[in-house]
Amino acid sequence: MSSPSKATLLAAVLLALPAVAPAAEQSFASTYRPVASGPVLIRNATVLTGSGARLDGADVLMRDGRIAGVGKGLAAGDATVVDGTGKWVTPGIIDVHSHLGVYPSPGVTAHEDGNEMTAPVTAQVWAEHSVWPQDPGFATALAGGVTSLMVLPGSANLIGGRGTVLKNVAALTVQDMKFPGAPHSLKMACGENPKRVYGSQGQSPMTRMGNLAGYRAAFIEAQAYRRAWDKYEAGPAGKGRRKAKDADQPPTRDLRLDTLAGVLRGEITVHIHCYRADEMALMLDLAKEFEFKIAAFHHGSEAYKIADRLAEAGVCAALWADWWGFKMEAYDGIQENIALVDRPDKGCAIVHSDSAEGIQRLNQEAAKVMVRGERIGLELPPERAIRWLTTNAARAIGIADQTGELAEGKMADVVVWSGNPFSVYAKAERVYLDGAWLYDINDRSKQPVSDFMLGREVAP
Repeated sequence: MSSPSKATLLAAVLLALPAVAPAAEQSFASTYRPVASGPVLIRNATVLTGSGARLDGADVLMRDGRIAGVGKGLAAGDATVVDGTGKWVTPGIIDVHSHLGVYPSPGVTAHEDGNEMTAPVTAQVWAEHSVWPQDPGFATALAGGVTSLMVLPGSANLIGGRGTVLKNVAALTVQDMKFPGAPHSLKMACGENPKRVYGSQGQSPMTRMGNLAGYRAAFIEAQAYRRAWDKYEAGPAGKGRRKAKDADQPPTRDLRLDTLAGVLRGEITVHIHCYRADEMALMLDLAKEFEFKIAAFHHGSEAYKIADRLAEAGVCAALWADWWGFKMEAYDGIQENIALVDRPDKGCAIVHSDSAEGIQRLNQEAAKVMVRGERIGLELPPERAIRWLTTNAARAIGIADQTGELAEGKMADVVVWSGNPFSVYAKAERVYLDGAWLYDINDRSKQPVSDFMLGREVAP
């Protein structure tokens, strides 16, 4: 009996493998590996867990890259002990809206890689393919206590492409920064930006009604694409049970529709740049029409007007503390916005940056919200406000099972502050990622400098 040919063997192997389904996550997989570190016990600090608790005179134990314990009188064992007396300890800050790496410093034309302004719908592009790990902004964000961030495309397009979640570590490649297991996100934009960008070129959309028509047309295409792939995957060919010569051919891959089909399947989270309350309501109806879930509205100057509806829908609002009035759709913002969206039961308010400078002081941005909220009679203690930077942010980008809270088993992403983090005088003194001590305000050897900055004078 003759041996099978190489071609026959290859065909058999290929049929045994699963088809490359839309929104497949195998490509450009994370190669992130935590920095090796020994156990650490931070003792006798004021601890904000991120889950709504404040523990005075408490300890935090980190072991094997995870939180091993939070409470009073923890045994040190073989752990390095850090005196937390007079210090505050929080989970690492998470910024859900950043353009670090895709609009890096220095801000020159050659570095403008965040907006693929070639069509209103560019769902095929991925922000991670533009991220420059040498952006000095990553190190300055770390000094502000930021341990994870979601990097998004810009807002020129109706659908701008995929965002990526990164661990804030010094690395040579974006894959070495990618948060393991984090879902991709989809960046969408409503309102002025897309209609201005394309309307000024005599293209569609040039109105808000053109915006909505563009979203609907894209998702109608995606529905058909998804059905074609689902039919193929459910059939004998998709299950690898037919001979190669009889196998049905899979649908033609389309990178743009891969992403949108991933949204329809619930594999990719949806984040929408949207300011006005009426437009957010329209986007909620769009999501209902095509049966996908919106994770968060970003910027949302008028989110306070529909705070009840956002809470009921389980949609987060990632907002600025006080940016408003810089264009018409941002005109009706108020400084109490975040405080009003943060409903105690279902509300999900987040403080975000959208800025290479603002990301360095998100704790102070949150403090502004506390002050404005308290002036209208709301009770916003530190143990509640810290959620805007940690647990709520982790929830919105799909990593709450791993980080955002000081709880046993979660990633040991931890910040030691010189005092109350919501004081203008507070500094992030130490920052740990997965239990590794990666930043120290008092130790230049633990203040990362990108390759781009090596050999350049840095102000002390």
